[in-house]
Amino acid sequence: MKSKHTFTVIFFTRKSRSVPNQLSIYVRITVDGQRAEISLKRSIPSKEWDNSRNRGRGGSQRIRALNAYLDSVYSNLLDCHKELLEENRVVSSNAIKSRYLGEDDNSKTLRELIKYHNENMSIVLKKGTMKNYYTTEKYLHRFLAKKRKVNDVRLKQLNYAFVTDFEHFLRNYRDSKRRLLMGNNGVMKHLERFKKMLNLAVKLEWMDKNPFNQFQLKYNKYDRQFLDEEELEQLESAEMGNERLERIRDCFVFSCYTGLSYVDVKELNSDNIVKGIDGSHWISTKREKTDKPVKVPLLPKAREILEKYMQCPEMENKEGLLPISSNQKTNAYLKEIADSCDIDKNLTFHVARHTFATTVMLSNGVPIETVSKLLGHTKLSTTQIYARVVESKISEDIGNLLIRFKEKATKKSAVT
Repeated sequence: MKSKHTFTVIFFTRKSRSVPNQLSIYVRITVDGQRAEISLKRSIPSKEWDNSRNRGRGGSQRIRALNAYLDSVYSNLLDCHKELLEENRVVSSNAIKSRYLGEDDNSKTLRELIKYHNENMSIVLKKGTMKNYYTTEKYLHRFLAKKRKVNDVRLKQLNYAFVTDFEHFLRNYRDSKRRLLMGNNGVMKHLERFKKMLNLAVKLEWMDKNPFNQFQLKYNKYDRQFLDEEELEQLESAEMGNERLERIRDCFVFSCYTGLSYVDVKELNSDNIVKGIDGSHWISTKREKTDKPVKVPLLPKAREILEKYMQCPEMENKEGLLPISSNQKTNAYLKEIADSCDIDKNLTFHVARHTFATTVMLSNGVPIETVSKLLGHTKLSTTQIYARVVESKISEDIGNLLIRFKEKATKKSAVT
């Protein structure tokens, strides 16, 4: 049942007590004759205020910005009034004022949610994961400022249109550093993190429902890049020409035979080398990304690389077992290595990890469940991505085999 009452929002000014010829701007909310006023903490020279329109006079950039701000205040106050009606709350001038100022129980904002999420989840999530959340936060702030022309927004105002508008903003965003547009999966990752933050808001009862309930995250499927057997052998046997590249090549190959990520290789120490139930040496560690325990057999090639650097004098006083450089330098060196080996692939430790899963394990008949455990995956579905790659390689090999059969049949018929 709708309440019948009068409701108006009017901007007005008062003479500044401290600055001559300057006006302080206020907004007055009136409901059924009862008034509430809010100081907007804005001022304007008296000659630039239009009393008939209750807006700034003129077309300067400063006046346009002020009028845009006043329009935003007006719109937000109307939203506060609408929300109170929809929530069947008592609608009064003071209730609208409290809602606008964020002083009532149902006025949590997006900035408050982000702050709460980051403060609490930084204790639980890994540093790298939190870094991604901070990046998503940065894009949300830019979206509010550039597209919504506001500094913040109440969670109650978030809807499906807000989500799709943010998606469109991400897909078209460019700044001085970003020349290329963000890829689809990059956009989806930011939206996925935003969705998780809003799920938290629902659990905290700061929102009634998540606007992402109507939105489907759609990732593009890509075949994971990896080195085939020939490329891996080519990399292992190549003469690097200098010690710097040789060391990074060895660390990369070590990852190809262990499946360890860059961070896990960097943090590997002697405590991580243990004897397994079979009496041979294994690597026992925790994945930095998931904090999940992982045990990986130390295959001959990986063991050979470890032994090589155990005898290296430079490694004696270092905690790590392998001479790996910073992530940035490592990626630059890997590019040099790929060029020198004529490998037309962007070598990264992700590629090394994928090589372990496909070329070293799945292609040699190791069951996918075992590979999943060796990689430290929390879900088997993640490992099945590699299986699809192997299936595609098998299909290609079978296709080549059928071509050879056809060629043989053609030669045979030509002879007869």
